Amino acid sequence: MHRHRLIALLERYAHGPQQNAAVAARFLDFVGAHDDCLLRQCVPGHITASAWIWSPDHRTCLLTHHRKLDRWLQLGGHVDGEGSVQLAALREAQEESGMERFQLLSPGGRLAALDLDVHTIPAHKDEPEHLHWDVRFLLRAEPLQELVLSAESKALRWLPRQELLTCVSEESVVRLERHAAEWEQRRGADALAACPLPQ
Repeated sequence: MHRHRLIALLERYAHGPQQNAAVAARFLDFVGAHDDCLLRQCVPGHITASAWIWSPDHRTCLLTHHRKLDRWLQLGGHVDGEGSVQLAALREAQEESGMERFQLLSPGGRLAALDLDVHTIPAHKDEPEHLHWDVRFLLRAEPLQELVLSAESKALRWLPRQELLTCVSEESVVRLERHAAEWEQRRGADALAACPLPQ
């Protein structure tokens, strides 16, 4: 299983705007110890990818009311072997929102993860409790696209960014918006810009 692109991304995160070397080190240890970490069959957990999605004008963020977890969350899911995890985040955004066109945003237009998060997924049917090692990216939806509800969601909602705390109390979700706002405030060569996606 090719993990070199993920490892490079995690190493950049350790020295990036969030300066969170500790969580990056946890991810790097996990990825180094599990050569199947990109597959959902990996026990006791696996890499997932999420998208924090802004509207074209940056005024609202997109939330899904997750059917299984029954919470308002960012869009995302399993990477299913995709070594370029930003492509998995894009795919999940497309599948769960019904929209097709997005831009990946990062400071200076250089590929970077917005956030890293480890969280427990409770046991469900024949699936035991396990960890999701979630790599998160900032996406901007392109204009004039309709939302289409997927089977994984109870609802989709564009929420004004300043009203996020009225709908969400989960720190890992609130942190996504906080980090994205910090990126947005950067200026000069490090200003927020679209990042090329691999073909």
